Amino acid sequence: MMEGPSDRSDSGSGSALQAVVEQLRSTHTLSLTLTEPLSLAVIALDRYLSAQHPAAESYSYDLTVTDGRWRIKCQLADSLSRWLKTGSLRCGAGVLVSQLSMVHDETRLSHSYIRIDSIHSVVELPERFLSIQDVGSIPEWYQDHVTQSDGPLQLSRKYYLPLWINDDPYGSVWVPYSPPPDVVIDVSRITLLADLEAFFHSSRRPLPLLVRILHRSRIRYYGKPGQNIDFPFQVYCEVADQSGVMSMVVWNDLCPEWFNRLTVGSVLYLQQYSLKHSYQNRSRPQIRTLSLMTFHSIEISLNPRSPASVVTVIPPKSVQPQWYLPDVPYNFATRSEVDSMNNNQACDIIGLVTYVGRVERIRSKEKTGPEKFWAYRWVHAVDGTTDSPFILEIFSSSQPEIFNNICPMTYLVCTQMRVCKTGCSVYLTSSTETQLFITGCHKKQPYVNEPKVKAFIQWTKTLKDSVMLRRTSVGGHYCYPPAPPTNSNMTNELITAVADLKGELQSLQYREHRRVAVQGYVAAVQYHAWPPQPETPHSEQQQEGVSVRGVSDTGGAASPSTVDEMTLTQREMDSTSPDSDITVSPKRRRVQTGSKGVHRQYLTRSKMQSNRQVAVSSHEEEEEERQDEGELESEESEVEDASVRQPAVGKEIVHTSRVPDVQQAASHPTALWESRVWPLVKQQVTDHFCCGRLDQESIPEKFHFDDREVLLHHLNLSPARWTPDLTSQTHTHTPVACTGYFTLTILGLNQRAAVDVQFVPVISPDDPRAAGVPHTQHDNSLLSCISTGQLCVQPDGSCPAPESLMCSAPQLESERVLCIVDLCLLGERRVETICSKLYRTADICQPDGTP
Repeated sequence: MMEGPSDRSDSGSGSALQAVVEQLRSTHTLSLTLTEPLSLAVIALDRYLSAQHPAAESYSYDLTVTDGRWRIKCQLADSLSRWLKTGSLRCGAGVLVSQLSMVHDETRLSHSYIRIDSIHSVVELPERFLSIQDVGSIPEWYQDHVTQSDGPLQLSRKYYLPLWINDDPYGSVWVPYSPPPDVVIDVSRITLLADLEAFFHSSRRPLPLLVRILHRSRIRYYGKPGQNIDFPFQVYCEVADQSGVMSMVVWNDLCPEWFNRLTVGSVLYLQQYSLKHSYQNRSRPQIRTLSLMTFHSIEISLNPRSPASVVTVIPPKSVQPQWYLPDVPYNFATRSEVDSMNNNQACDIIGLVTYVGRVERIRSKEKTGPEKFWAYRWVHAVDGTTDSPFILEIFSSSQPEIFNNICPMTYLVCTQMRVCKTGCSVYLTSSTETQLFITGCHKKQPYVNEPKVKAFIQWTKTLKDSVMLRRTSVGGHYCYPPAPPTNSNMTNELITAVADLKGELQSLQYREHRRVAVQGYVAAVQYHAWPPQPETPHSEQQQEGVSVRGVSDTGGAASPSTVDEMTLTQREMDSTSPDSDITVSPKRRRVQTGSKGVHRQYLTRSKMQSNRQVAVSSHEEEEEERQDEGELESEESEVEDASVRQPAVGKEIVHTSRVPDVQQAASHPTALWESRVWPLVKQQVTDHFCCGRLDQESIPEKFHFDDREVLLHHLNLSPARWTPDLTSQTHTHTPVACTGYFTLTILGLNQRAAVDVQFVPVISPDDPRAAGVPHTQHDNSLLSCISTGQLCVQPDGSCPAPESLMCSAPQLESERVLCIVDLCLLGERRVETICSKLYRTADICQPDGTP
């Protein structure tokens, strides 16, 4: 059924959302297509395992939206999930909904819900929603058989997962921590861990246990589509008594009930547990400072049924010394000691945080089960024992309230970190059993009396906050360790054909980091000053005239005004994408709608020239489309007063906290070099993946304590709930030691595809990328700079200006190179393509050690 704008104007409710839902319920086809898109604000996004088996999509999504008067939870059609996966559809954004349907659960009485089947576009939050201060104060709308609940709309699922990863506790089903109540237990009939082997080989039920938790793992989620387990979660703990150490596994329903209460150091009284053969193929914590036997053959299993285990947490004040329970073992190491430790050795550290990177995701390598990502961030911390910081790769530890609040100037404790040594680089990475603690969490923790912790606290008393604050920074592109030296064996680095980058970029999801290597020739080098100056209309016209773009695999032509877009990613166009096309100009965005499919566009200069020779009928058709989009724009300007966003990956759309002058500034270079072959072949290049201007999010910035909340908001992953006060805040981006960057055009060996990558040289020790990287002397040529990642200080102590390197660019003529590229989808329309290292292929050793 089609509904026009006038169909909703007669409603006396004053709520467009309510009018549409009532209209939907009265249709005979259970589907409603709107001729005028319904403007809503997204206030919540929830993810859960798909109930279908086999499922085209591993996960389903529920959206809570509002028109300002009412809010309602709807399901997002599977075909629209790409909007969310690329970070375009997010909390605090506006969404124009064009089609909805009513879904009835035929296996249950009186359960129905609304599904969003088509999204016209995602837009900047319309002005009329900016007055919302408290999302919870908006009343929830439902009538009769339209059901709203705290759980998934598909009632076969009883829980939501975190929006971006699977290993955090999320939702109301996870019981929060609370101090254990006073209890009375009978310790006269307990058994020891050393005696459990005898119970395991007999039919006798084991006696109760009294143990202390020494280590706790992160949550493991093992759900699969079609699985009938209500809560497929698992948590490992290492528990100990006076006789030894053994693994304890918490299963399924008991994880949400007990995870937050089973903290390290807690004492447990366990009854009705099971004993099973220990699963050997998993990581285990290193416990070297405890002189107790570790039992690896069997493990304790806590189950919600058959039998239902009984867990009692003993209050600390009730723990008796005659129980002889061992203390939690620690192995704190100072920064000066880490360099002499063995690779993969475990240690605990404490430090003052000086740098915090953005949260990124990497795809799990598991080939079974649903798609899964790990979230991680890079952190620097100092402890005063050396000038070098701890370089920490910290993965989510199922402690989101801590992981998401790590910021400079906080005291950070990380347990069970593993030493990683690659060449001259040394850093620490978290393990499955790592626990994190920040300022505000240290009180009453077992490690507070450790000698090295006390020494660290004494050192911090000698510091001046103002001095340390000047050394702090956050965000920006960061990847460690650096790529191997030039003379290293590079055969293990996966080399991707330049033309195959299309698939790599298309498959990127929000904040996903991926490293690829491409080989070819440096066809052109551009130098751009940073921060750039605002562009003049004259310079815009000049830039449009020299822009080089890619070829459409569908034969469609993009508007000549898509100058700074990354041409590969003008739209995330496939069968699962919204059915609309987009063209972007430097001055105004336009949305084209129609019944035709949506296509990704790649244009070259030759293709653009051929497009100018198309028949008059096609020009007339394009003119009609422009008229249609002009009408749509005028309607949207009256209703939405917002700029349109699309679920693509590119460079145009930015957060509201960005500095406007920087985002609108010129992207044309201040210096340019082209190889002799580039003008001859660039019109024959079929795919040219252009990156446009450097994104502000790629540059680390100074940390200002007053901006702490808004900085953390942007460094963390996009939240699952809209917080209006954070979304509306802005801050001044103060870059750390960045005066400019280079854009390299890498031409594939077959001269059929090219890619633009950006290189930002390290020019100061204040840059967080300078930490842990040996300073290599070189001639400050462009090739040497890109190979080492940094400018070299001259004997007189000066450092050359980055733009001066352009005079040595001709050395790259006909030089075959291997380029290591870091890809990251920053969200919305922005993809980061950073060159982290460039090799001359002649310098790369083969497996036999020869060049």
